[in-house]
Amino acid sequence: MTSDARKFPTGFGRLWTAQTISSLGDGVTRAALPLLALTLTRNPMGLAVVTAAGTLPWLLFGVLGGALVDRWDRRRTMWVTDAARTVLLAITAAAAALGVLSIPLLAAVAFLLGLGGLFFDTSATAYLPDLLGRDSALLERANARLRGTQTAASGFAGPPAGSALLAIGRAVPLLADAVSFALSALLVRSLPATSRPVSQARESLLSQARAGASYVFRDRLLLGLALRPAVGNIAFVAVETVLALFAHDRLGLATFGFGLLLTAEATGGLLGAGIASFLGRRLGTGTALACTAAVEGLAILGLAAAPNPYVAGVALAVCGAGMGATMVLAPSLRQAIVPAHLMGRVTSTSRMLAMCAAPFGAFLGGWLASTFDVRTPLYAASGLLLTMTAVTTTMTSNRRVEAALRGAASTGDPARPESGDPVRQDAGELL
Repeated sequence: MTSDARKFPTGFGRLWTAQTISSLGDGVTRAALPLLALTLTRNPMGLAVVTAAGTLPWLLFGVLGGALVDRWDRRRTMWVTDAARTVLLAITAAAAALGVLSIPLLAAVAFLLGLGGLFFDTSATAYLPDLLGRDSALLERANARLRGTQTAASGFAGPPAGSALLAIGRAVPLLADAVSFALSALLVRSLPATSRPVSQARESLLSQARAGASYVFRDRLLLGLALRPAVGNIAFVAVETVLALFAHDRLGLATFGFGLLLTAEATGGLLGAGIASFLGRRLGTGTALACTAAVEGLAILGLAAAPNPYVAGVALAVCGAGMGATMVLAPSLRQAIVPAHLMGRVTSTSRMLAMCAAPFGAFLGGWLASTFDVRTPLYAASGLLLTMTAVTTTMTSNRRVEAALRGAASTGDPARPESGDPVRQDAGELL
């Protein structure tokens, strides 16, 4: 039976449900947390502290967190993390009900939620290929479903629900998210056990973290897959920084119209996630990734030149489709070719590169808009995306992808090193 005809194992449905419920809760908190901060202060720096605190764990502990995930049982890490976030949000809800919330407390909560997200997301990414037997086609289908429901729950349903629940009471959205984490923890705890990572107790945590980062940087295919979101984040955050101003000044949109513009992008993201597997089969994963990168760059160029909100909405929807397909194809490929004992570190290294790139994009967008014109960051982002496409196309070509998949299939656990050297020497084609 071909992998396209194979059914998902029973445990995938529970994992999918758990992540959908958790994503819905994340969307509720994503809207409620900044609104709660707004009830405490009108100081923009105070609001920025709460927002920035959620990203700090990836910047500070990304690679080390991946090394810990590679040491721990991944299923246990997921449900314990969700249980801890349940308790954290319940305590925060009690503080809100008692009227003792403060900006430092909200910043601490955002930081701890981000830290929990680091461990849960990395563990889930490492657990999925073990659950699905590292079948690349099943991984693409699974990631398409996970990505699609995550976008729908956290992007469409969650934020409006968070705003509505906050109107009932300041503690209500926090309690709702706590319940979502509790349900997720129960579902994850019922998942089937998979083989634990090979113990490497003789190595220090820092050495293991360096080994994971080295594995990414010395493999052209994995490096190309990591550069895509890193460079993409610079471009997309540069656009995001000025998008509201662009929509107001150039397109004449008010608040409601700007919300519709963002909805168009999210709708495109759902479409892209849905057709990702089809693109991978028809074009090959490498060529599909090159096409989605080019589509993103051209769509941002179309957004910059858009004469009216309708063209801008179409451009953002096309860009969202490219992003949605990329975020299915690239992680699925990584999960299929990276050894199980390195999956956590490789995942967290790639994610950390993307997170570190975001502040550069924000600075670039703000500087270009203030120095030149509000459209300049969009043109710069388009040029950056198209340049990145040309640079990474050979790194993620179909030839490299097929060689890496053959290497993974021939070893069962992709290119497991025998001598302690963490770098794959066969299928990856080192720099």
